[in-house]
Amino acid sequence: MKIKNLFYKRPSIRIAARYSATVSFVILLFAIIMPKLLNYGPESINTPFDIQMSYIAYWQQHLCIGLLLVLLTFITTGLSFKIVDKFYLSNDPNKYNDIKLIKKVRKKCFSLPYKIPIFEAMIPAVSALFVLILTGSHVSVMLVKILIAVFAFSIILAVLSFIFSKGIYNEVLTKTYKENLNIGLRINLKFKILLQVLPLLIFCTMILTFISFSFMVRSKEDVYFNVYDDLVTENFSENKTYTYSEIYNKLDALKIFDDSHSKFIIKPDNSVTTLTGSEPSFFVQEYTKQIAQKYNGRTYDSYGVDTQGKTMKLKTADGDYYIGIIYNIDYNNSLVYLISYAIVLLIISTTILYIFSDSLSKDISEISDNFDRLCSNDFGKTLPVTTNDEIGDLINSFNLVQKYSKNQLDLIQSNQEILMEKERLATLGQMVGGIAHNLKTPIMSISGASEGLKDLIEEYYKSVGDSNVTVEDHHEIANDMKNWIEKINNYTEYMSDIITAVKGQAVTLSNQEVVSFTVNELVKRVQILMKHELKHSLIDLNINMNVDENLELNGDINSLVQVLNNLISNAIQAYNGAENEKIDFDLNMVNNNLVISITDYGNGIPEEIQEKLFKEMVTTKGKNGTGLGLFMSYSNIRAHFNGNMRFESQVGKGTTFEVILPVDAKNS
Repeated sequence: MKIKNLFYKRPSIRIAARYSATVSFVILLFAIIMPKLLNYGPESINTPFDIQMSYIAYWQQHLCIGLLLVLLTFITTGLSFKIVDKFYLSNDPNKYNDIKLIKKVRKKCFSLPYKIPIFEAMIPAVSALFVLILTGSHVSVMLVKILIAVFAFSIILAVLSFIFSKGIYNEVLTKTYKENLNIGLRINLKFKILLQVLPLLIFCTMILTFISFSFMVRSKEDVYFNVYDDLVTENFSENKTYTYSEIYNKLDALKIFDDSHSKFIIKPDNSVTTLTGSEPSFFVQEYTKQIAQKYNGRTYDSYGVDTQGKTMKLKTADGDYYIGIIYNIDYNNSLVYLISYAIVLLIISTTILYIFSDSLSKDISEISDNFDRLCSNDFGKTLPVTTNDEIGDLINSFNLVQKYSKNQLDLIQSNQEILMEKERLATLGQMVGGIAHNLKTPIMSISGASEGLKDLIEEYYKSVGDSNVTVEDHHEIANDMKNWIEKINNYTEYMSDIITAVKGQAVTLSNQEVVSFTVNELVKRVQILMKHELKHSLIDLNINMNVDENLELNGDINSLVQVLNNLISNAIQAYNGAENEKIDFDLNMVNNNLVISITDYGNGIPEEIQEKLFKEMVTTKGKNGTGLGLFMSYSNIRAHFNGNMRFESQVGKGTTFEVILPVDAKNS
C-alpha cells in the first residue's frame, strides 16, 4: 500500500515509469527491425557465435541498454521533478497559497515536457555506444550505422514519452492553477509544433534511408553470390578430397570481378592464406566455419558491415579447409549520398513545417488578440472566415461569442438599474418591520402626551375664575404643558429622522444626488435603520468614531447608507442566530481616506467564495441570497465615491470589511 501511495504521489516516479514502459516497447521494436535494416547474417545473433563475437548475446545487449536508460531516467526525472514531488508530498494545507512554490512547480511543468524529450533523444545513443564499445567486436563503420538507427528510434521514444506523460503534467498544472498568475515563461506554438512533428519527419526520413539502402545492397549481394557460387561449384566439389596445392592453384585460377574482392583459404590450424585483396576479418573466418555452410556457403562480415562472400568446405588428408571469395556489396558512398538526400529532404520539410506552423500560430494569435479585446468590452468588427477547417470553426465561434456578448452586455446595462432597484427594495422590505416598530413607540408616546395635555387643558379650563387656584398653580400647570410639548417635539423630531432615512432609501437609484453630509449624519442614519434588526438579533453594534463627527463627505448619502447597512446585515447573519454577540463599527482616518470598518467574529467566508467576492454575484446565504449585495456595494463605492472596498476573513474566526472613501485634505 505504501509503495502504491509513493507511486501515485510522486509525479517523477509516474513519469519515469511511463517512460520505462515506452523504452521497453521501443527497444523490443528496435531489436526486431535492426537485423533486417542492417542485413545481419542468419544465426549471427542470440547464439553461441554471437556470444563469441560480442561477449554477451544480442538480447542481453538491448537489455543492458534498456536498464541503463531506465536508471538514467529515474535519476534525471527525480532530480528535475524535485520541487514538484516536494509539493505533492507536502501535507501543509497552505501549500496552495504559497505563490512562490506554485510558480516554481508550474514553471517546471511547463518547461520539462519540452526539455526531457531532448534528453531522451540523445541519451539512448550514448547508452548504446557505451554498451557496444564494451562488447568489443563492433567496427567503427557498423557503429555509425547502428547509432544513426538508435537515434532515429530514440526520437520516436521521446515523442511517445511526451504524449504518454502529458496527462501527468496537466494534472499538476490543474491542481496548481491560480487566476492571473504569471510565471514569466512562454513557449511559442511554432516551437511546440516543430518539437512534436519534426522528430517524426526525422524518424521517417532515416528509416526510409536505411530501407532504401538495404534493398539496394540486397540486389547487389544476390548478383555477386550467384555468380561466385556458380564459379566455385564448377571448380570444386565438397565430396572430393584435395591436396593443399590443388586447392590453392584452382582458387588462384578463379577469375574475380573486382580487385578489391578477396580470395582466401582457412587451414585446419586456423591460419589464413590470402590470395587477393585483404585478409578476411575474424568474424568472417568464424562465421564461415560455424554457420555459413548451413546456408550454401554464404558468409557475412561483422554486424552492419556490408561485406559478404561465397565459401566452401573442402576435404584434404590434413583436415578440412575452407575456401572463399568475399566482396563488398555497398555501392561507392551510396549511404553517404542517401543520407545527404535525406538531410536535404528534411531541411525542405522542416522549412515547410515552419511556414505552416507560423501561419497557424498567426491565425490563433489573431483570434486570441481579439478575445483580449472582447474581454475589455471592445466590440470590433466581425472577423472574416478565411479557412474551411477547425481554425475557420474557431473564427465562427468567436464571431458568435462576440455577438452574444454584446447582446448580453446591452441587456445587462439596460437591466442594471432594475436589478439594483430590486436589491434596494429587497433591503428596504427587510427594514419595514423595524421601521414600523421604531415609529410605534414615538406615536404611542405622542398619543399619551396628547392625552396628558388634554387633561391639563381641562384642569386649566376649570381653574379659570377659581379663587382657590393660586398663581403658583397656574405656573405649575403651564410647566406641565410645556414638558409635554417638549416631549412631543422630541418624538416628532425622531419620527422626522426616521422618515428622512426611509425616504432616502426609498428613492430610485437613478435619482442619486451628490451632496455634502457629515460623518455624524451618516452614522445616525445607519443607527436608525439598523436599530430594529440589531435589537431583534440581540447583537450589539459598537461604534468607535475616531474621526471628527463634523467631517464632511461628498456623494450620495443614501447609497452609502445602503452599502453600510448591507455589510452590517451580513455581519449579523454571520453569527447564524447566535445571540449576545457584537459587531465593531470603526471609523478612522488613514492617509486622507476615511476607512469605515465593519467587523464580525462569526464563521468567516469560505475560501472558494472569497476568490469571487466583488467579481461575481455570489452569496453564502443559499437560496435566500441574491449575490447582488456585495457586488453592487463594491460598484457603488467605486463609481459614486471614487473609493474602494476590501476585506479580510478567516474561516471560524470572523470577517472585516473596509469601505475606503477619499476625503479632501481641507476636511481632514
